[in-house]
Amino acid sequence: MPKTTKSGQAKKSELPSTLKKSDAKAQRTFAKAHDSAAEEYGEGERAHRVAYSALKHSYEKVGDHWEPKDEKGPSDQRAKSGGPNAKGETAEGVNANASKKHLIEVARRLDISGRSTMTKDELVSAIKKANRRESARKR
Repeated sequence: MPKTTKSGQAKKSELPSTLKKSDAKAQRTFAKAHDSAAEEYGEGERAHRVAYSALKHSYEKVGDHWEPKDEKGPSDQRAKSGGPNAKGETAEGVNANASKKHLIEVARRLDISGRSTMTKDELVSAIKKANRRESARKR
């Protein structure tokens, strides 16, 4: 099902819940990438993977919504390797390539305790967990 209107705007009723709470550009990015991928590969999981990949290039998941990243680019090892046979772990929308300082700030906003003593990998894991919890709570 197309995620954009004829004028190119995202259809809010067709967006995942975390995108409904995000800015219009994030919604358009996801919707246009999804529609393009659906034309190429058909409707389904692959179209959604392509759309999330496009979104994660410019946005990071913080709690129950997506926010613009300071610098565009792959958000984790899996996104960096790309393609249908991508290698590495996904960070589920967390910008794992961001600085530790940035990750600590995101963890602070999500009220993650013990963040100042965590390693970068521990911060990414804690943020992923907090994002999942926040998204589930808001549904």
